[in-house]
Amino acid sequence: MARHLRRLYSRRKRRIRRRMGIVSTLVIITVVIAFSYGYHPFGKNEDQTAAALANINAEDQINASAVVAPKPTWKRALEPKLSKIIPEPTSEPDPKVAELIDEAAALVDGKPAQICEARDRLNETLSMPMNNVQRAVIKRKLSELAGRWLFGRGVFPQDRLCGDYKVKPGDQLGAIGKQHRVPWEILMEVNKIGRPELLKAGETIKIIHGPFHVRVYRSTFTMDLYLQHTFVRSFPVGLGGPGRETPTGLWRVKPGGKLISPTWTDPDTHKTYKAGDPDYPLGSRWIGLEGISGEAKGRRGFAIHGTKKPEEIGTAVRLGTPYGGSRGCIRLYNGDAILVYNLLTPGLSRVEVVE
Repeated sequence: MARHLRRLYSRRKRRIRRRMGIVSTLVIITVVIAFSYGYHPFGKNEDQTAAALANINAEDQINASAVVAPKPTWKRALEPKLSKIIPEPTSEPDPKVAELIDEAAALVDGKPAQICEARDRLNETLSMPMNNVQRAVIKRKLSELAGRWLFGRGVFPQDRLCGDYKVKPGDQLGAIGKQHRVPWEILMEVNKIGRPELLKAGETIKIIHGPFHVRVYRSTFTMDLYLQHTFVRSFPVGLGGPGRETPTGLWRVKPGGKLISPTWTDPDTHKTYKAGDPDYPLGSRWIGLEGISGEAKGRRGFAIHGTKKPEEIGTAVRLGTPYGGSRGCIRLYNGDAILVYNLLTPGLSRVEVVE
C-alpha cells in the first residue's frame, strides 16, 4: 500500500512539472512576441521616454532649453513662457480696455486694497489690442503696483509670486534664492539685509518665486521686465547700430556670466580696458548672454551692461563713436543695469529680442 502511494505521488509531481514547463514556455513566447511588436508590458525604457519628450512642439523645446532644471518627468510642467507679443496698436482707445483699467483702480482703492488682483487683471489686459496711450497707462500702473507687491517688504494675501519664509538654522541667502530661482541680491535688497551673512535663524523674510525674464524691442529701444509672465516695468536701452545690430531671437543669461565691472578686451582693436580706466565702456554691470534660437542661436560675446555714455541710451550706437561704439550689446543706464543684474538668474532667465 505504501509503495502504491509513493508511485501515485511521483506521477503527480511529474504532471505538475510538465504543466509548469508548458506555462513557462507560453509566457516566454508571449513576452517575445509582445516586444517584437512594440508592446512593453513592464513600462517604456529611458530611450523611449526621451523620444516621447522629443515630440513636444518646437516652441516649447526652445523655451525648455532656456532653463536649467531637474531631469524631466511625465508630470513635470514646462517652464512658463513670456507673455504674448504686444499686438499692433489700434488707432482709437478701446472702451473695454478703459473699463478694465477703471476696475483695477477700484481694486487698488478698495478696503482692503486688492493689489495682486488688480495686478493680474492689468497684466491680462496687456494681451488685448489697444492704442499706445492705453498701453502706456497700463504699464505705468503695473510699475507702480510692483513698487508695493514686489519691491516692498510686505507680502500681500494670496500672492502667487511672493511669500514669507522662516529662516532655519544653517540657511544661507544664496541657497534660499537658488531654491526660488532668483538671485540672492534681490532678496537682500527687498528684506533690507545689509550683508548675506547677517541672515538670522528664526526671522521671517520675503521670498520671490522666479525666475525673471526680459523682452527687448528694437523698434522702441525698450526692455520689458517680467517676473515669470507678469509685467513688472520697462527700461530704456541702447542697441547696436548698422552693421552690428543686436540680433533678434531668444537668449538666456549665461551661467557664470554675471560680472561686476569686468576687465574687457575690444575684439576689434584688442585693447584691454579695466574698470578704473577713464574710457572704460561697460559701466557698472555685465550680464553675459548665449543665443538659443532665431538670429541669436549659437551667438556669444553679447551682453546686457551699463554704459559710460548715458546719452547713447535710446539709440542704435554706430561703430566709430568714442569708446569704439556698440557691437550689438544691450546697454542700460548704470542704475538700471544694477537692478537688472540683481533680478536675472544665470541659466534660467531668458532674454527675448524682437522688432
